[in-house]
Amino acid sequence: MKPPGRTTLCFVILVIYSSQVTATWNIESTIHPLNLQEHELAGEEPLRQKRAVATSHPTAKEYTVDIEISFENASFLDPIKAYLNSLSFPIQGNDTDPAANILSIEVTTVCRPTGNEIWCSCESGYRWPREQCLHNLTCQEHDNAPAGRCNCLKGLPPNGPFCQLQRDITLRMSVRLNVGFQEDLRNTSSALYRSYKTDLETAFRKGYSILPGFKLVTVTGFRPGSVVVAYEIRTTTPSPGVMHRANELVTQNLNQTYKMDFTSFQAVTSNETRFFVTPEIIFEGDTVTLVCENDVLSSNVSWHHVGKHANIQNGSRFWVYTTVLNNLTSVSRLTVFNITLGDAGEYICKLTMDIFEYESRKKINVTPIRIFASEDMKVTCDNSPVSLNCCSEINVNWSKVEWKQEGEITIPGNSEAESDSSCSRYTLKADGSQCPSGSAGRTVTYTCEFISFHGARGSKNIEVTFTSVANLTITPDPISVSEGQNFSIKCISDVSNYDEVYWKTSAGIKIHQRFYTTRRYADKAESVLTVRSSTREWNGTYQCIFRYRNSYSVTTKDVTVHPLPQESNIMVDPLEASIPCTGSHHFRCCVEEDEDYKVTFQVDTLTFPAAKEVHGKQACYTFNFMAKSIVSWCPRHVSVFCHFTNAANNSVRSRSMKLNLVPGENITCRDPIIGVGEPGKVIPKLCRFSNLSSSPASPVGGVVTYKCVGSQWEVKKSDCISAPINSLLQLAKALSKSPSQDKKLPTYLKDLSVSTDKVAHEVSSPGNLGAIVNILDLLSTVPIQVNSEMMTNFLSTVNVILDKPILSTWKVLQQQQTNHSSQLLDSVERFSRALRSEDSAVLPISHTNVQMRGMVIKSGSPKPYKQRFVFSDSDLWGNVAIDECHVENLQPDTSIVTVAFPTLKTILAQDTQGKNFANSLVMTTTVSHKITAPFRISMTFKNNKSLGGKPQCVFWNFSLANYTGGWDSSGCYTKVDGDSVVCSCDHLTSFSILMSPDSPDPDSLLKILLDIISYIGLCFSILSLAACLVVEAVVWKSVTKNRTSYMRHICIVNIAASLLVADVWFIVASTIRDHHYVLNETACVAATFFIHFFYLSVFFWMLTLGLMLFYRLVFILHDSSKSIQKVIAFSLGYGCPLIISVITVGATQPREVYTRKNACWLNWEDTKALLAFVIPALIIVVVNMTITVVVITKILRPSIGDKPNKQEKNSLFQITKSIGVLTPLLGLTWGFGLATVFQGSSAVFHIVFTLLNAFQGLFILLFGCLWDQKVQEALLKKFSLSRWSSQHSKSTSLGSSTPVFSMSSPISRRFNNLFGKTAAPQGPPSSDGNLVSSGSSPI
Repeated sequence: MKPPGRTTLCFVILVIYSSQVTATWNIESTIHPLNLQEHELAGEEPLRQKRAVATSHPTAKEYTVDIEISFENASFLDPIKAYLNSLSFPIQGNDTDPAANILSIEVTTVCRPTGNEIWCSCESGYRWPREQCLHNLTCQEHDNAPAGRCNCLKGLPPNGPFCQLQRDITLRMSVRLNVGFQEDLRNTSSALYRSYKTDLETAFRKGYSILPGFKLVTVTGFRPGSVVVAYEIRTTTPSPGVMHRANELVTQNLNQTYKMDFTSFQAVTSNETRFFVTPEIIFEGDTVTLVCENDVLSSNVSWHHVGKHANIQNGSRFWVYTTVLNNLTSVSRLTVFNITLGDAGEYICKLTMDIFEYESRKKINVTPIRIFASEDMKVTCDNSPVSLNCCSEINVNWSKVEWKQEGEITIPGNSEAESDSSCSRYTLKADGSQCPSGSAGRTVTYTCEFISFHGARGSKNIEVTFTSVANLTITPDPISVSEGQNFSIKCISDVSNYDEVYWKTSAGIKIHQRFYTTRRYADKAESVLTVRSSTREWNGTYQCIFRYRNSYSVTTKDVTVHPLPQESNIMVDPLEASIPCTGSHHFRCCVEEDEDYKVTFQVDTLTFPAAKEVHGKQACYTFNFMAKSIVSWCPRHVSVFCHFTNAANNSVRSRSMKLNLVPGENITCRDPIIGVGEPGKVIPKLCRFSNLSSSPASPVGGVVTYKCVGSQWEVKKSDCISAPINSLLQLAKALSKSPSQDKKLPTYLKDLSVSTDKVAHEVSSPGNLGAIVNILDLLSTVPIQVNSEMMTNFLSTVNVILDKPILSTWKVLQQQQTNHSSQLLDSVERFSRALRSEDSAVLPISHTNVQMRGMVIKSGSPKPYKQRFVFSDSDLWGNVAIDECHVENLQPDTSIVTVAFPTLKTILAQDTQGKNFANSLVMTTTVSHKITAPFRISMTFKNNKSLGGKPQCVFWNFSLANYTGGWDSSGCYTKVDGDSVVCSCDHLTSFSILMSPDSPDPDSLLKILLDIISYIGLCFSILSLAACLVVEAVVWKSVTKNRTSYMRHICIVNIAASLLVADVWFIVASTIRDHHYVLNETACVAATFFIHFFYLSVFFWMLTLGLMLFYRLVFILHDSSKSIQKVIAFSLGYGCPLIISVITVGATQPREVYTRKNACWLNWEDTKALLAFVIPALIIVVVNMTITVVVITKILRPSIGDKPNKQEKNSLFQITKSIGVLTPLLGLTWGFGLATVFQGSSAVFHIVFTLLNAFQGLFILLFGCLWDQKVQEALLKKFSLSRWSSQHSKSTSLGSSTPVFSMSSPISRRFNNLFGKTAAPQGPPSSDGNLVSSGSSPI
């Protein structure tokens, strides 16, 4: 730039060119002076790249260059402008730079000398940037630019930037037309809308064309309020004065019929205001500043929160401050203190000046400070470093992070921030001096607080429990025991906190947790290792370990286990023997080890030393018994024992060896190995010492029983165990007591499967079979999680012992009344319950005699459990299904396992009567976790019709038959469907189908006959009882005019009502039973309760009727009020049955033995609950029979003046009539029901009982209601059926009624005529209006 004193003209031109190569400028030689600035749009490179043009050659780039040109003569300006305007663009490059094209050249800035100064002004469409106006002197007296802008500067800025192209803005305008609004103005396609739009846009263009940089104007719509026209103008920022002139021109150019309101012009511009928010990321609690800047000079600024629909006013949390800086910029600042989540949303800054509204919007988000911290932890005061970590959810730079602590003790640490993350770590160390000894744990709360640069705070607490290192004390006394003895070691920690407690051997083998228990107290913890029967494996050093996080406290204890044989391991010979009174016998006790034992033999109270014999590893101790020197009389029985004493002076006694001293003349059997014996003598002997083949190297187990027959010993029973199986049995016994049994079990199961398969031919003996069952039982008690391989080996052994050739051996065991079959089934259930699988499907296992299927319940949407088993060799199949609704009630990772056996049905015991037998698969289903919700399983079995009988679903109940097991049908429901039998049960165990040959076929004639009698009789009974109640209601006033009749009919009505309700409930119960509504167990209990209650009510109302008859016959002179009689009657009729029914259901239903298994009636098999009905019923029958005898006795008393022969005839008639009436009313027919209670009763009792009781309602209608003369007369009078009715009524009595038992009644006279006697009234009317004849009483 030239010095200001020099008169020159300079101007700046803007050149835009494109080039495919790097531009190299050297215009210093052609244009002078030169100020060249090249900068990219991003401000990082020397040239400003505007856009890239896609060609097949290297990419063309655009550059913008500001060039300053100075002239000595100002008159050159106009010719140069004219020349530049005449150029045609683009201008192709020259030879030196053929790849560069000039796209445009425009003059932006002109500097002219004015006085002693140079004034630089902007050409049309350009203006100085805001920063130049702020930092340079302006030509104010010459400048007519809008407020806050400048067009003229004193001097050209030395380093630019120069005048910039003005940006276009969009003015959103509105104006009101004072004409009526028409709905067509809402429709953009209507003629009215198009007319308005055309006229208005024409006027707008003419008026607003004077605006600087005017581009276009568009009408955007109309809305009511007279007519409000909305339109937009595209232009540069106009001054208010220019805008007023433009608005006047619009009004002048618009037809006056539109009635435009000049004062209603409004303008809103949205891109003239600069909106800043600090900070960019806003946290809850920050102080937030919103700044609104505008080049329009006005302090009329308002702030608005869109969500709250109100202007923001100054207050405790909001502060608005507006000012004008340097007379160039309006600045409004909104400060929000301690911002909350509710303050988030869109904010509007609105500056108003004249008709212009400068609006800017900004939406702000408020983020809560979320801190993620380490979980609460437990720390052992062992001086180990512990790190607490806190991290913010959003990775930002925080002002600082503070750590604080609060608690009973103070344990400081050091904090450090992690690089490249919003995390802070607090490291602390706690030693024993900082934690009180023996403390159960002191909790310190550490708080990490993140603080932002603008005041927001977020914190998170971490609770750390400090525990001192556990000091362990262990049982101080030395532990020295012998095999078979128990011992315990107590390990006590002085702190109660621990994560794990376990015991280990010195070899590092973990002791199974079944051997120790751990308890936690307030200030300590203890673990007790208990061994109930020690073996030599327990000899060694044991470690008690308390682990708390990564801290271990260990203490040790030595245990010495001295060898000592167990009673079961001492092999004695003989178990029992006989010798002559003067004879002798060798006794021996052998063990499978050669240890230093002191062995003595005890004979009664005498003790004798033993001689030792060693054969390999077997040591035998012998004693020669001399009868002559030891016993003084004969015959007698002597018990001999051998005592083993070890180095620890502990001893064990063998089992008893019995010696029978008998006279020599009685001995007939003699054998050097078995011994001697008298005829019929039975003696047991260990198989290894018998005359069976054996050797010390291959010991055998078991017992063989001999019987003396004639002069020879014969084998009566042999339970010998072969050497391989006996070795497996001994190993199983040792494993069950081993401290590392969980480690040994998988290997043992594999060996057992292989060995059993090899010696399958030997399993056919009862001893070997029983030994294997005992082995499986021992293994199933080992508490361990079973995997698929272990289960495969286990079932492989089961498959061998259930093979068809072995079934005859099972029959032998069954004849010996052993429970081996039940024991085997229980073992399989226990073992399958322990099965675990990582996959959702359990590996299926299939053998000839056993199959297994299963599944594991996984979280999510469980599938229904469905398994199918097919045994083609046995022609048997079965399905198991558990609905999805029941499966989803099980805990996740629960295993459901089903094992099916085709041959087990033949070896399980029969039912208690020995008549029912299983004839299907036996399928046992187990669940690994406890079932807490109601559960139901459905099974389908093949129905083997060839064997006949009625199929019944049963399960094996291990608690029956003194815990030896038996079939039970509780909770199971049977449905026969052609070739299959469907069982539905509400529990899990082993299920099968039980066939009952003696049970009547559902389609048998007897069953059909009983059903027909019952249902027809019930229908007649219900109709009759309903008719009885209707009749009683019709004649009630006529027949209850005296107290006796009133009470009699009260009883009849309640008897009929109770029996009616009981019959209805009986039909409900039959429906539940016959249609197998298995889910209606509650309904079955309710039906049983009401049947019981109302049938008892029938009996007790019968009793009430009988007692009333007895009262009227015996206590003639005694009279009681009607109210007292009613209270007594209802208390007896309903109170007593209610008490009995409630006590019955309360005593039996909690154990679920209230109802029968196959019917809705009182249980008989399990609890004898039926006695709660039978006993009261029989007692009432007996009482009513007694009352009948009393009534007959009263009738048989001779009357004054009667002749004996006539009295005899009359007595016969009275007895016949009394029995005929009282029998159905007083329930004598229920006596036939007593015979039906017992099993095996004749079908005749069932038929008679069903007939009499089913038609009891009809009997009550006939004999209790319609046979009553008063009822007949009342009905005839009520309906006026004939003239005979009234005449007949007059001839009966002077009273209102004549009792049915009165000798003067018409019916009595008719019956008397049959016997040749006519009875007449012999006494005056009674006080209650009845005529009392001899030998009768009113009822």
